[in-house]
Amino acid sequence: MGIHTLAPRAVFLDRDGVINRAIVRDGKPYPPSGPAEFEVLPGVVEACNALRTAGFVLIVVTNQPDVARGTQRREVTEAINDMLRAQVPIDDIWVCYHDELDGCSCRKPRPGLLMQAASKWGIDLAGSFMVGDRWKDIEAGRCAGCTTVLIDYGYIEPHLSVADHHAHSLSEAAEWILHQCGAWCGGEQT
Repeated sequence: MGIHTLAPRAVFLDRDGVINRAIVRDGKPYPPSGPAEFEVLPGVVEACNALRTAGFVLIVVTNQPDVARGTQRREVTEAINDMLRAQVPIDDIWVCYHDELDGCSCRKPRPGLLMQAASKWGIDLAGSFMVGDRWKDIEAGRCAGCTTVLIDYGYIEPHLSVADHHAHSLSEAAEWILHQCGAWCGGEQT
């Protein structure tokens, strides 16, 4: 890995499938339809606590195109994000509400959300990580200059970007990240 800098490092986290259980239909993941379907995945809170103890800023970056498509209300997405904030120790949430046709810079696989968050927090992107469950997350992380980790659920979709590491859960991803940062982590390793 790189040399430790004074700028904070982040672990960028996709929301659905990384923090909370995605609703999988026909091999494709979808967000919960509302707060009643929101379920934090096992080990997520502990993994986030370990990463924060090591000095990482934890930032959720999530595409929520169903708002633009009219199949989800923005208030519902924000209510789910409020539940996430109440249950998981994260520092910030950045949401892209656009659809592919909007051509925005914030929708993953573009790195806009990561770049905006990095600017706000003064993040060292080269010393940071992006953890996601789809190729768009990985590509956004790579474009931003982060090391990437794919939580691989075997979704039926192409892998158009290659991750630096594959894991089966955020717990496994966090363990690998902590091992990678080695001596320059701010806290104790797990």
